[in-house]
Amino acid sequence: MKIGVYPGSFDPTTNGHMDIIDRACKLVDILIVGVLNNPDKTPYLNLDKRVKLLKELTKDLNNVMIEPFSGLLVDFVASKNANIIIRGFRAISDFEYELQLAQTNFMLNDTIETIFLVSRNEYVYISSSMVKQLVEFGGDISGMVPKVTMELMDRENKIRKQEG
Repeated sequence: MKIGVYPGSFDPTTNGHMDIIDRACKLVDILIVGVLNNPDKTPYLNLDKRVKLLKELTKDLNNVMIEPFSGLLVDFVASKNANIIIRGFRAISDFEYELQLAQTNFMLNDTIETIFLVSRNEYVYISSSMVKQLVEFGGDISGMVPKVTMELMDRENKIRKQEG
């Protein structure tokens, strides 16, 4: 059985993330979307909200599981009996960083392979960072994220503004 892990912070989940998930789940028997809990960063959406959002967005994909993780990715992958890491990249600027990650992960555990999926043209410009910045300044993110993500980001932005 082929088990793959697609890791990320998914803060928030974009149309680009969903495209990679849709394509990746066709390549493996089970796709685990690993939602990173990085204690050194303060996410826009907390871990529970990111996990819940991804579960809602993938509810119709029968072979997709959503699981939070922290620590080394290769340890998480091995703990799930997976041997494939799936990563997406948008541009050549992403490739250098992704190549370093893949080589480091392979050095840490040479039984785990990394597969790269290239972003579709319509998602090349989308990043979670850009989405968060647009939300904070009242920009339109409707073409960048699923409707459920947009609604959650709008609610979070209102809460943040009220808290001030």
